[in-house]
Amino acid sequence: MSEAAAGTATSGAASATSGAVSAPRYGRILLKISGEALLGDRQYGVDPAFCAFIAGQIGAARSAGVQVGIVVGGGNIFRGMAAAARGMDRATGDYIGMLATVMNGLALQDALERVGVPTRVMTAIAMNEVAEPYIRRRAIRHLEKGRVAIFVAGTGNPYFTTDTAAALRAVEIGASVLLKATRVDGVYEADPLTHPDARRFTELTFGDVLTDRLAVLDATAVSLCMENDLPIIVFDLNRPDNVRRAAMGEQIGTRISGGTPA
Repeated sequence: MSEAAAGTATSGAASATSGAVSAPRYGRILLKISGEALLGDRQYGVDPAFCAFIAGQIGAARSAGVQVGIVVGGGNIFRGMAAAARGMDRATGDYIGMLATVMNGLALQDALERVGVPTRVMTAIAMNEVAEPYIRRRAIRHLEKGRVAIFVAGTGNPYFTTDTAAALRAVEIGASVLLKATRVDGVYEADPLTHPDARRFTELTFGDVLTDRLAVLDATAVSLCMENDLPIIVFDLNRPDNVRRAAMGEQIGTRISGGTPA
């Protein structure tokens, strides 16, 4: 994380320059960030330094002309499925998890606005004092005006993951791609943290992911992307400038689409 943070300033400057000479491949993106990503070097909660690092990447993409929507998870604070496994009612656990995503969204909004990026938090569960209600047409208008829109509280319904919320919001706002930010540089045939020799894929089809049960996004999210021909790029968030690079169309991570893998 410290190496990544160290490169933020220089990568941001380079991003603005490169954005001036070429148009992004994906003019509007939906970035899915897990709650665990906000941990940084901590065991629980939100690491302000890593939030600032993420904000720098998002700001670089925006400077390159990319409209950015974000869905953030809540696993750094609370996981509904884990609580359900310990005896809590599943719906109750999921609602608590949705509230955790609101806290993460506000933390990310603060980090973005500290670097001069106008941001709106939009929630699927009404809480007018802290965030706007999610309204599709209003969200699109925010994006058109150059604001980053952070979508929190999942879909507003239990039994749906924030991956599914990301796919849903991406389709609703007309995003060109769903960027799934992870701790590794793509999709592997096995967990590379425990299997160092695992093969990394550069291209996959939606059918590959569903048939082989690859742990990328949940099946509902993948199916929704497949039905709407929305490509997914799985990439490493810890590398400076990767958000902008993915939006510009550079070959990073693993691309999942309806086509034939290369």
